[in-house]
Amino acid sequence: MARYLTLFGAALLAALTSVEGVAGQGGGGRGGAVPVAPGGECPPGTTLVRVGQCQAPGFPPPSIVDYRPQSLLKVEEHPVPRAKFPVVDIHSHTGPTPQNIDQLIKEMDALNIRVLNNLSGGFGPELKQRVDYIRSTKYANRFTLFANGLNRFRDVEPGYGKQAAAQLEQDVKNGAIGFKIFKETGMDTLKKDGTRLTINDPELAPIWETAGRLNIPVIVHTAEPQAFFDPLDMHNERWLELALFPDRRQYLNKNVSFNLLMSERDDLFKKHPKTRFISAHFGWHGHDLGRAGRLLDEHPNVTLELAAILYDLGRQPRTAHDFFVKYQDRILFGKDTYAPSEFPYYWRVLETRDEYFDYYRDYHAYWQLYGMQLPDAVLRKVYQDNALRITPGLPR
Repeated sequence: MARYLTLFGAALLAALTSVEGVAGQGGGGRGGAVPVAPGGECPPGTTLVRVGQCQAPGFPPPSIVDYRPQSLLKVEEHPVPRAKFPVVDIHSHTGPTPQNIDQLIKEMDALNIRVLNNLSGGFGPELKQRVDYIRSTKYANRFTLFANGLNRFRDVEPGYGKQAAAQLEQDVKNGAIGFKIFKETGMDTLKKDGTRLTINDPELAPIWETAGRLNIPVIVHTAEPQAFFDPLDMHNERWLELALFPDRRQYLNKNVSFNLLMSERDDLFKKHPKTRFISAHFGWHGHDLGRAGRLLDEHPNVTLELAAILYDLGRQPRTAHDFFVKYQDRILFGKDTYAPSEFPYYWRVLETRDEYFDYYRDYHAYWQLYGMQLPDAVLRKVYQDNALRITPGLPR
């Protein structure tokens, strides 16, 4: 159940105890009101109850973790367990093994996922072994792989780019149909000399040029959601997620900012116009579709995929609908985490006009979702057609 953040939660319980006397006097009435200037912010532990008046609850409130209100709203519901049209999931990190392949196919068929593309293909012998296994099964047209950078871009030094480009060419010969850059590249990865490896470093240019020559797409995961770079305070809408996962606290990373990483990424797109790039996670611009549109307008060689940003689309369904219609040839479907129970939320947001329904992870979004009700022609492109055009190596 999604949560409504009226208070800062567990982190403010200490502050709440400091106003316990006020809360007791108020008892839910106006006796404990605290004045606040017009446009001002209520003190910790209080909330706005009247114009210019803040008040503490009459008893200790639940924390952000424990507050799980059950909505009394009654609206029509149209769950979508199976996508309306066949789907290519261009952004997955799951691949078949002898132990799970039959179960994967069963789940994919139920969801109407035609192809599952594993972005964690590796490189060299590791990648070849995975491709060879897929080709040895009767489901060879249901699974594909993207290659990853030589040594995952660690210890880059002069000459690395040419070696990595040669490795990519071999990986494509061995069956890779694209190339994936992971988020640490450009953000945390250091070169051999100890400096930060930027994603637009000239040393890496041979890789992008080789991808363009081989006619394969490059999917680029740059940075993290913008809120991860913002101060961790009561205004950060991803507070709970950052409190749960220390490795996502990019506001502690003094070497980069969100906008710096975006500018380096965009410079990469500009410098290699003959290479097709897929900007993972909507370029982390799902919360700012104006900026996402400018990205596409300025870089004709770029497409977006929507993995892990459903919470942003579902809270602005009309704006998102119009964006998808306008850029219907530039958006691919992706999910990221493979979890069969979560895919139907995507189908429901994209296909229906349902209102005010839960998201599947509280820490991602405390708000409710709404359906975009995309036209069938747009759905077909997002679900499959665009991926087939952008990624020629996909099974036909």
